[in-house]
Amino acid sequence: MTQSPRVPRIVDNDYTRDAADMRRAFASERTGAELKHVASGTIDPATLPGNIENFFGVAQVPMGLAGPIRINGEHAQGDFYVPLATTEGTLVASYNRGMRLLGEAGGVKTTVVERYMQRAPVFHFSDAREARAFGEWVEANIDAIREVAEGTTSVGKLHHVQRFNVAQMCFLRFNYETGDAAGQNMSGKATYAACEWIKANAPMAERYTLSGAIDTDKKHSQMNMMHSRGARVVAEAVIPDQLMRDLMGPSTAAMFRGRLVSNVGGMLSGTVNNGMHSANGLTALFIATGQDVANIAESHAAMTFVELLENGDYYWSITIPSLIVATYGGGTGLATQRECLELLGCYGKGKVEKFAEICAATVLAGEISLAAAVLHGDWVSSHDKYGRNRP
Repeated sequence: MTQSPRVPRIVDNDYTRDAADMRRAFASERTGAELKHVASGTIDPATLPGNIENFFGVAQVPMGLAGPIRINGEHAQGDFYVPLATTEGTLVASYNRGMRLLGEAGGVKTTVVERYMQRAPVFHFSDAREARAFGEWVEANIDAIREVAEGTTSVGKLHHVQRFNVAQMCFLRFNYETGDAAGQNMSGKATYAACEWIKANAPMAERYTLSGAIDTDKKHSQMNMMHSRGARVVAEAVIPDQLMRDLMGPSTAAMFRGRLVSNVGGMLSGTVNNGMHSANGLTALFIATGQDVANIAESHAAMTFVELLENGDYYWSITIPSLIVATYGGGTGLATQRECLELLGCYGKGKVEKFAEICAATVLAGEISLAAAVLHGDWVSSHDKYGRNRP
C-alpha cells in the first residue's frame, strides 16, 4: 500500500509565510478544499515557535463582548468587559444578562483560596515496607529535594509534597507555586530534576515513573476537587428577591427550589459539577485569552452552594477547585490573545490571580442567567430566537 506524502516542512526556518503558503497549497491539492479564510489571519508566523508545528493558517472564532461585570475581589476590583470567543448563539447574551444582575446587586465577591500545579511521580520498590521507608526518607530530605527542584526555574516554588502508598509503590505529588504561568512544563522539569536527585541519593530508590497519573493532567479527578490543581477560587453574591424578579423573572424562592432539584439530579447522574454550565463561559474565555483549552477537562468542575436568606435575598456561590489559567507564557503572548488579556488588565506578570477572579465571576453570571431561563421558560425560546444559524 502506497503511503501518502507527509506534510511538507522547511527544515532551516519553518515559521514563515512561505512555509504556511506551501502547506496550504499542499492541503488544497490533496483534498480539493479552498482555504481562503484559513489564510487570512494577521499572525506573524515568526512569533509561533513553541506554540504550534506545521503552521498553515488560523481558525477564526467570533468574539462577543459581555459586561460590565462588577467584581469586588482581592485582585480584580471594578467593572470589567469580558471577551468571549464562541460559536454558540445566546451564550454571550446570557452571560451579559447575568452580569447585569450581579452588577445591580452590588457585584461579585471573589476569593482565590490557593493555587498549585502538580507533577506526581511514582517510585517502585520490592515490597510495601520499603516503599513506606522511602516516604519517610523523602520527608526527612525535603529541603534538599526542594533546592534541586527550584534550581530548574526562576519563578517556581515547591510548596509541599504529598505521599500516597499503594502496594509496593510510593506516589509523590509535588505541588508548585508557578508565578503567572500555568506551570505544567515548569513543574515537570523541576520534578524530573528532583527525581533524578532522589534516585541518586535515596538508598532504596532505583526506579521511578515521572507521572504516576495522580497529577491527572488534562483529566478531571476527585483528587483535584479535594486538593486543588491550578487555582481554587470562589465567587459569591447576594441577590435581592425583587431584583431577581425584575430582571430574571423567577423569585429567589423559586430559584432555591430549582437548586434543590439540580442537586438531586447531579447526584443521580454522578456529575462533577452540580451547577449549570461553567464550561461554557470558561471555554469562551480560554479561547479568547490564549489559555490551554484542553484544561477545561479539569477547570469545568465546580461546586454550587446557595442559601435562601431570612429576608428573601439569595446567597449564591460557586467554587472552582481546579481553574488552570495563565497570564504569561504559552498562548497568552500571541497577538489577539494578548489584546484580550489587556482588555481585562490581565496581561503579564502579577496578574494571574486577578484573571482567575474574573473567570470565576464570569462563571457565576452564566450560572444565574441559565438557571433563571430554565425556570422562567425562556431557555428554548431564546435559543430559537438567537441561537439558530442555518445555511
